[in-house]
Amino acid sequence: MKRRSNHAEHDTRERWLVAYADFVTVLLCFFIVMYSLSSINAQKFSELARALQNAMGGGGNIVIEAPLAAVGPDTFEPFTRDSSVPGRDAVSDSIELAVIERQIQELIKEHGLEAEVQTVTEERGLVISVQDTVLFVSGSADLTPRAAEIMDKLGLILLQTPNYIRVEGHTDNLPINTPRFPSNWELSVGRSTSVIQYLLARHNFPPQRLSASGYGEYRPKAANDTVANRQLNRRVDFVVLSSKFEASEPKILEQ
Repeated sequence: MKRRSNHAEHDTRERWLVAYADFVTVLLCFFIVMYSLSSINAQKFSELARALQNAMGGGGNIVIEAPLAAVGPDTFEPFTRDSSVPGRDAVSDSIELAVIERQIQELIKEHGLEAEVQTVTEERGLVISVQDTVLFVSGSADLTPRAAEIMDKLGLILLQTPNYIRVEGHTDNLPINTPRFPSNWELSVGRSTSVIQYLLARHNFPPQRLSASGYGEYRPKAANDTVANRQLNRRVDFVVLSSKFEASEPKILEQ
């Protein structure tokens, strides 16, 4: 009985070693992941997410926040996807959009544009909403010199993703009637096409990925009943479409 008691006591005293070994293993994995994240790029994020999803049996959504990157022409490495996988998985898509949004947020802070530029993730994708005061003078569709500076950096960020990008022009409900813009329809379309022409000319954007649309005054963010609300409604939205909406886009024929 004494030997049996001593043996049980011996097992109890050393049981902590099992928990300690598990803790050390988890800690080691944590530091390996942290080291990897210090130099990871967007493609590696997608590969990591797919590997984790497969390891978990393909279920659930895994979202990993990307490290912020400096905005510059040599910073970005375009996303690539494994062409052997049919379609795009939601995990990779959400990671890519999160990377884009983080970099847009950094751009907003750098230029003090918190009041003029907002980002929001919707079902259709990432929406970057830029008020017209940042891009145009009143009643015009010509980009200002300040707009060119912002568009240069925004364009470099948007070049990362292979997703379709829809540029949407919006106005308030104050009427316009000029030879160039007989109504808000023409003004909203003119502004979205001006933005696209700049992206094409300045950044050699793949034209197949871009589309322009104008909604005039008919898709307001707020009621057009105050000066502040009308300012919110005068905007250009850059919509980085989620990959699941690609099926609704016209197909790109191989040349």
